[in-house]
Amino acid sequence: MNPADVAAFAWGGLAGYRSRTLLMMLAMAIGVAAVVVLTALGEGARCYVVGQFSSLGTHLVIVFPGRSETAGVTPGVVMGQTPRDLTLDDALALLRSPAVSRVAPLTIGSALVSRRRRNREVPILGSTAELLEIRHMDLERGRFLPGGDPRRPAPACVLGATVRQELFGAQPALGEWVRIGDRRFRVTGVLAPQGQSFGFNTDEIVIVPVASAQMLFNTPSLLRILVEAKGREDLERARRDTLAILQERHEGERDVTVVTQDAILATFDRILRTLTLAVGGIAAISLAVAGILIMNVMLVAVSQRTAEIGLLKAIGASPGQVRLLFFAEAVLLSAVGALAGWLLGEAAVFAIGYLYPVLPVAAPWWAVAAALATALVTGVAFSVLPARRAARLDPVAALSRR
Repeated sequence: MNPADVAAFAWGGLAGYRSRTLLMMLAMAIGVAAVVVLTALGEGARCYVVGQFSSLGTHLVIVFPGRSETAGVTPGVVMGQTPRDLTLDDALALLRSPAVSRVAPLTIGSALVSRRRRNREVPILGSTAELLEIRHMDLERGRFLPGGDPRRPAPACVLGATVRQELFGAQPALGEWVRIGDRRFRVTGVLAPQGQSFGFNTDEIVIVPVASAQMLFNTPSLLRILVEAKGREDLERARRDTLAILQERHEGERDVTVVTQDAILATFDRILRTLTLAVGGIAAISLAVAGILIMNVMLVAVSQRTAEIGLLKAIGASPGQVRLLFFAEAVLLSAVGALAGWLLGEAAVFAIGYLYPVLPVAAPWWAVAAALATALVTGVAFSVLPARRAARLDPVAALSRR
């Protein structure tokens, strides 16, 4: 019996029971589609987080006030103490390290921004001119914050794209004055539209000099300090120097948390990869359910096709050939169902990407290959029992049961 005859017989066996065949293919297709969609979502979330961290800049060391322990809390908080604030002088002292290229102190608050009769409550970000390069921001027009001594306030501001549109409409914004809280600032630049970054919409912020923000919010403290190393090979030294300098300035207390961008990214990448594998494994359980369905239906098929099997054995088909015919049906059924599920899953992934373009959903190749291979292996594995039962039928007894 040549392969073409085996394939034709298997196709004829499936086509003779269309409803049953379609239901089994649907079960297999749903399993494969679930694996494709869920792994695509997991991979999309991972790529989104990687992209968000990349938008922070390169070779970054991030300094937070307070020392984080393994329990995730600051020791001083447990004892009723507050962590020492980061100050602008702390940020400037980090430039003493030969591994540090530039620093950008950050402070943030919320204030009413108004121009004539238009006003809106927006986040106000205080920083220095170095933030533009460290965060890889793009200016649509104008210039960024003025340079010079960051301890000197200046009445300059940079508007996000949405804020500029809402305050000025079609009118030019550069050189105009806006009121932020109880102070006036001149617009020196407008950011290009950049959208969300870690849940922070840069189109809806106003950036002012850090000293001006501290005066505006009446606080000397910083939210965090962004430190850019001179190169990737200097990243670890920049982290160590940052810790040492701040510990020296804080009277020997190691009361800050210093993390590298690579460390944060590696942690998120590891977590999200594990999550992707977990949801893919959960979805793959449905393939086992589909395999059990194939086994049950094929066992019923053996009893329904007893006469057909007896006739095959009567005209000379060996038990091995009968098993081969049932295996061929299972392979064909699983292959068509798996391919249909893959196409269905890709269609669902395309729809998700269309509805949520910010999420780069795409099923990883290994997930697609694993889903298709699992579908085939499952279909064949669960067809072993029906095939063996069919091969053991006595031809005379089978023909007599017509």
